[in-house]
Amino acid sequence: MTNLDNLSRQYAVELDQEDELARYKTEFYQAEGTIYLDGNSLGLMSKRAEQTLLDVMADWRQFGIDGWMKGKRPWYEMAETLGAKVAPLIGALPDEVIVTGSTTINIHQLVATFYRPEGKRTKILADTLTFPSDIYALQSQLRIHGFDPDEHLLQVLSRDGKMIEEEDIIEMMTDEVALILLPTVLYRSGQLLDIQRLTSEAKKNGIVIGFDACHSIGAIPHAFNGWDVDFAVWCHYKYVNSGPGGVAGLYVHEKHLGATPALAGWFSSDKEKQFDMKHQLEPAQTAGAFQIGTPHVLSMAPLYGSLEIFEEAGIEQIREKSLHMTRYMMDLIQAEMGNTGFSFMNPTEDHRRGGHIALVHEEAIRICKALKEEGIIPDYREPNIIRLAPIALYTSYLEVWQTVQVLKRIMVEKRYEKYEKKREVVA
Repeated sequence: MTNLDNLSRQYAVELDQEDELARYKTEFYQAEGTIYLDGNSLGLMSKRAEQTLLDVMADWRQFGIDGWMKGKRPWYEMAETLGAKVAPLIGALPDEVIVTGSTTINIHQLVATFYRPEGKRTKILADTLTFPSDIYALQSQLRIHGFDPDEHLLQVLSRDGKMIEEEDIIEMMTDEVALILLPTVLYRSGQLLDIQRLTSEAKKNGIVIGFDACHSIGAIPHAFNGWDVDFAVWCHYKYVNSGPGGVAGLYVHEKHLGATPALAGWFSSDKEKQFDMKHQLEPAQTAGAFQIGTPHVLSMAPLYGSLEIFEEAGIEQIREKSLHMTRYMMDLIQAEMGNTGFSFMNPTEDHRRGGHIALVHEEAIRICKALKEEGIIPDYREPNIIRLAPIALYTSYLEVWQTVQVLKRIMVEKRYEKYEKKREVVA
């Protein structure tokens, strides 16, 4: 961005006036006087999500147990109904998606189902920059099979501590690897991996491959079915705005449907036969088979309202604005704060960048505290990373401009120095 006019407040106002998604900002609750840039960790509540939760609670109040089959949104097939609504966000068929569990529980379910060590093909491949919970789950699964994680869990190294190169992942796809689990977007740097390429290479080597899409669903279009991805997991409480601890989701490619899940439970059943109460499981022929227990109805309810907005706005339009906003924010930071010690951890190329930018600074902890005191909500990640996520549905270009001005003032006036250089319990 070389035009100095593009650095002005007026330019940000003009971008907002031209923004077709700007109308959704009023759909979300945002504390007065704050700028919320932490939607890649927990999305804001929408009025529609609030209403659909109230609707489900009203059905509980009115119908009691009959709410399973009566009311505005009957609970018995809620997981399947929501799964079909989520499917367009990941490029899947309705039967391939189910809303259930938590991300880590779903990793356990799908790895337990698809990890089939045989002969020398016993290893699981992951990376060194993925979210810790994924690694804990993979280590657990290896121990259950009697393998030492130190030997059988392979992790692709990062060349720079920020990103993972696809060539390095592919190089480790040997005939000793039985299963791969990778993030779609690295949670620290925001790097978007080439999912299609990695899946294609895994197939050439006879390896089952799955992805953790927590940091991409709701921000980036996917084509999991078309790319032949075997399985995937994700949460809904970040970009999809389903609420803290909201029920997660999983995807299983249609070619794998009909298999008996490794971790079976009552709700794994064919729904027409579930209440036959037999001790022999007849699994659903959809992704519903990978459910374990009774759906968490009240935690799922807000997702109805959230997904209505995505259906209207369109994931392609959301991605377009997200890329433009992160580019705009990077350009402003480069122009306004070139000598303040910041560097970008995130990829600068659009095709490699997820939904947030990641600033590296030795005073990141204290800078985040200073930002919060100014009413700007960032996200800190160890050891020195400030994540800023302008969300297409509720962040304005003016808020991006204002954030950079505040950040500049904090750095120039050294306002961060009054804070203790110590992370809070919840970063």
